[in-house]
Amino acid sequence: MAALAKRDPEAELEEAIASFRHDPIGFVEFAFPWGEEGTELADEQGPRAWQREVMDDVSAALLNGDLEGAVRIAVASGHGIGKSALVSWMLLWALSTFPQTKATITANTGDQLRTKTWPEVAKWYHLLICKHWFTFEATSISAKGSRAKTWRCDAVTWSENNTSAFAGLHNKGKRLVLVFDEASEIADKVWEVAQGALTDRDTELIWLAFGNPTVNTGRFRECFAGGRFAHRWRQRQIDSRTVDGTDTVEIAQWETDWGEDSDFFRIRVKGQFPRGGSMQFIDGETVDAAMRREAVCHLRQALVMGVDVARFGEDQSVLTFRRGLDARTVPTLKFRGLDLVTLSGKVAEQAMMHGARAIYIDEGGMGAGVVDMVRKMLPGVLVVGVNFGGKADRYMMGGDLPLVADKAAEIWAAMRLWLKTGAIENDPELKAELTGRQYGFDTHNAIRLERKEDMKKRGLASPDVADGLALTFAYPVADMPDDTRFATQGGHAAQMVESDYDPHADL
Repeated sequence: MAALAKRDPEAELEEAIASFRHDPIGFVEFAFPWGEEGTELADEQGPRAWQREVMDDVSAALLNGDLEGAVRIAVASGHGIGKSALVSWMLLWALSTFPQTKATITANTGDQLRTKTWPEVAKWYHLLICKHWFTFEATSISAKGSRAKTWRCDAVTWSENNTSAFAGLHNKGKRLVLVFDEASEIADKVWEVAQGALTDRDTELIWLAFGNPTVNTGRFRECFAGGRFAHRWRQRQIDSRTVDGTDTVEIAQWETDWGEDSDFFRIRVKGQFPRGGSMQFIDGETVDAAMRREAVCHLRQALVMGVDVARFGEDQSVLTFRRGLDARTVPTLKFRGLDLVTLSGKVAEQAMMHGARAIYIDEGGMGAGVVDMVRKMLPGVLVVGVNFGGKADRYMMGGDLPLVADKAAEIWAAMRLWLKTGAIENDPELKAELTGRQYGFDTHNAIRLERKEDMKKRGLASPDVADGLALTFAYPVADMPDDTRFATQGGHAAQMVESDYDPHADL
């Protein structure tokens, strides 16, 4: 009896992979080592429910052809749900199951693409059962051998002034895939050029757009209900709370800090677009409550002084005082047109009058001179220069603040949290500045406040009064011990001992 012929394992693999041409879920379950000991997926059992649903959408659209032109899938999601993993799977599925596929992936910024999106693709590529078919490089995946130029995926950064990479998206008679990561912040012009390019007939055209819904305008928003292109897209909005494996502790903290109905929570958790085109950092209701709340403090709590130094003619220098939860009893002082010597004298005078234990001065621009002069005038008082653009120190509020990009965002975040229990002056100017500032996120999902220059472009004044209050949160100051001797100056307790606290001692 003749021996049975043995099948070529590579041919079997090719046949198996080809069978998943319109079945992304089957491919993902087959192509990665789910649950295998000694791999990164040893404790993983496969895609999450929402990821399966999106892959089902792709499969159904390819099989039914019920969308005009390209298959278009848009996903707006909260944070930490496994979006980057799905992006990676879809790219690797598209390349592996259809010979001579061409794919292009871009993101909101080059940094996002280089440090987050592409490294995630690399992770899954190295777990792929058929990775030996391809060559992985810094910005591309290509088939080995002579088909490297016609069977590939390229990671491409975009520019509104140079959209040629998206104008040349053609692969007639084969498969063409375009992926937008963090799509909410990709310029409309890039969307428009890409849409015009995806016109090849008799070609599998797949356009996938993923991201946090950070703004309520633009082409990503228009892919969803109420948008002018919603009828062309299959859309899903994923709430992080419904996804297994998300950080429930962090989400609960966000709900406490921001409120479930805040724009922050809508975007970062619910996967919903903000109510307006931009995001307000501090809401008016919180400020109104702080203006109505009774001012309560204890004389042993340190009086902290914040000094915002005017930079330009229209700006004002502001001296703000806070003792614990009370930022009302000692009135805020505002000055215009003071030279640095006179302003420094005012700071020293008020600090001595009210017994300030620590003075935090904005040292940006001309403020460094004020820091130096006040230190000479008050050798027994802690005087610290604060750089709004410097790194966040994470000193405030016991580390309960959200991720922030710099010192300005840190102290404003600490102030926002404090406003829920603190008391402030009933000052319309302060309220307007607290509620007028907007925010966004950098490429690391850290909060970054709107620049003062951009506020002025919107017709708003520099938030000098609000910055003065925020400066009182620059570093913590310990309460004074019970046996500390007090003297009364101007109706307020003043510490008569020299402070040796140095906020930079452990840096």
